[in-house]
Amino acid sequence: MKKKLYKHSLLLLVAVTGIYFSACKKSDSPYYDYTNTIQTFKGSAMDYLKSKPNTFDSLLLVLDRFPALKDSLTNQKVTLFAPVNENFAASVKYLNQVRKAGGRAPVYLKTADPVELEFMLSKYIVRGNLTTGTYASTVDGISVTAIDGGYPMHVKAIQADASGFVGGGATTLEYSDMFGSTIKLNWITTTTNAVNIKTNNAIINILTPLHNFGFDEFTYRLDQ
Repeated sequence: MKKKLYKHSLLLLVAVTGIYFSACKKSDSPYYDYTNTIQTFKGSAMDYLKSKPNTFDSLLLVLDRFPALKDSLTNQKVTLFAPVNENFAASVKYLNQVRKAGGRAPVYLKTADPVELEFMLSKYIVRGNLTTGTYASTVDGISVTAIDGGYPMHVKAIQADASGFVGGGATTLEYSDMFGSTIKLNWITTTTNAVNIKTNNAIINILTPLHNFGFDEFTYRLDQ
């Protein structure tokens, strides 16, 4: 019951946030400057994140707490669905609203329970280098394995229409936490605003700023 209450409340928060972002032009956002062709960055995935501090400050802060995940993003072949600063800010804000209402001290990324935080962060890192072409040939998408503990996630390619051609436009990805269920109504899904950024060791896809880090479990897991 507690978990369901959090999820319903988070949906309201997402809706309010969506109204704000919908008022912005695409040109106002740094995430819309990318195309769907594979872009090459000379360096590791960690180097790429560090090159864009205004976008990934929060992700870098969390990664500093987990050397094994930092090593994976530096040396291992992985695919990263990279959460941006807004993703963390929304989740932390709602968590502390709940804690304040209950008379409890705030929790921040530097102090959050490391076991729970690492579990949530691991969901965004998948083993292997997977570009949009990996998913484009399947109608229903594919299951992928998160780097820590083999947790199952799901990826589906969505190709927009363009120039009068159905499916002739840019490709975005839907990235879902299935929570162990095959029923899509039970999934929490986010989308990408940039895809196919190739580093020396990784493929990076950047998530929309409307996503709540933790797939709506941030408060449930950290409000202890």
